[in-house]
Amino acid sequence: MKYRSILLFGAPGVGKGTQGKILGAIPHFFHCACGDVFRNLRADSPLARTFIDYSGRGQLVPDKPTIQLWKHFIENNTEIGRFHPKTDTLVLDGIPRNVAQAKILRNTLDVTAVFYMRTKDEESLVARMQRRAIKENRLDDANLSVIRDRLHVYENETKPVLKFYGRKLVHNINADQSPAKVLADILRHAAKQ
Repeated sequence: MKYRSILLFGAPGVGKGTQGKILGAIPHFFHCACGDVFRNLRADSPLARTFIDYSGRGQLVPDKPTIQLWKHFIENNTEIGRFHPKTDTLVLDGIPRNVAQAKILRNTLDVTAVFYMRTKDEESLVARMQRRAIKENRLDDANLSVIRDRLHVYENETKPVLKFYGRKLVHNINADQSPAKVLADILRHAAKQ
């Protein structure tokens, strides 16, 4: 069975997590932020150490452990009754992170929409990520050179995912608006799905 899914897409710090948490609180939406799944691993687990190693350099965790961890998370949440694949829509944030992952997940996800959250102000992303590092104790957002590396990785490895899914599925969302207006735009498009 393929999971009906929508993707929250955009550069690090653009507000995907904020929107995902709100959508995840709406009945029949289940939010999964892949970065949060990694950050919630026990610090002494091999996968957590892999995540810290890669994210600490602003790089993406390799595809195989990322997909494995994601599938395990979804299966566990299905088993305990938090996610109901027959009635819920997955709201994905941070996965797929590259075209290879999108291809691996092709037979697992039924992507109905990609919400491409865009900003014209890269410096606001940097400032937002630095605030988030302090507020949420996110080490991967603390160092300015790591933030720049993450933005570079996003441009080169993640952004091509948009082309993979094609124009029909991609909805441009102005992330420079207030979070409420961003949510309204996403919901307006989601209602048509």
